[in-house]
Amino acid sequence: QVQLVESGGGSVQPGGSLSVSCAASGSNFSMNAMGWYRGAPGKQRELVASISSRGRTNYADSVKGRFTISIDNAGNTVSLRMNSLKPEDTAVYYCNADYWEFSALKRYWGQGTQVTVSS
Repeated sequence: QVQLVESGGGSVQPGGSLSVSCAASGSNFSMNAMGWYRGAPGKQRELVASISSRGRTNYADSVKGRFTISIDNAGNTVSLRMNSLKPEDTAVYYCNADYWEFSALKRYWGQGTQVTVSS
């Protein structure tokens, strides 16, 4: 049973910084990529950033230059460093991990962690 345990998040003033991390465990398959999505009330969940098992990164245009995604050497923990935060970054941030299971890609989700940017 794959588990994704998120940590970090919280509240910060505009212009501040926060980090969120996600530790994956329980899979015997190859990890394809991990990433972060966010969801706000009334809005569709959107991709924030992703990183492949080879370290290739992808960012939403709205966070480029402000957010940095990284993964540890073991490929089990993904972190998102968020700088220059804006009120519009307020959302629940969800970690995801994609594994190749019997030639099919399967996605798992974390429980979500709240990030609030407000003065």
